[in-house]
Amino acid sequence: MGFGGMGNMQKMMKQVQKMQADMAKLQEELGEKTVETSAGGGAVKIVMNGKQEVKEITIDPEILQPEEVEMVQDLLMAAFNEALRKSQDMVSQEMSKITGGMKIPGMF
Repeated sequence: MGFGGMGNMQKMMKQVQKMQADMAKLQEELGEKTVETSAGGGAVKIVMNGKQEVKEITIDPEILQPEEVEMVQDLLMAAFNEALRKSQDMVSQEMSKITGGMKIPGMF
């Protein structure tokens, strides 16, 4: 490897370090970014952040009847799964801005 190769290696290392710093910053920002989803025509709403943490659950009191327990459970599950999917999509989009679409093992 000649001297030109050494310069390219240093440049590549700087790019990797910048990408790592950008990804660390993004991880912090994803804790603040949220997605919202609902099920049952808005009877159940879930807000989730980019770290896949549920930040808020709202349930319309009208559906909280003892005979409706199964329906409420189904709506919660549907809303949670949709919020998770939206959150993962948001993370993938944000990550691709940093990685230029390159897939990183262990990331969404």
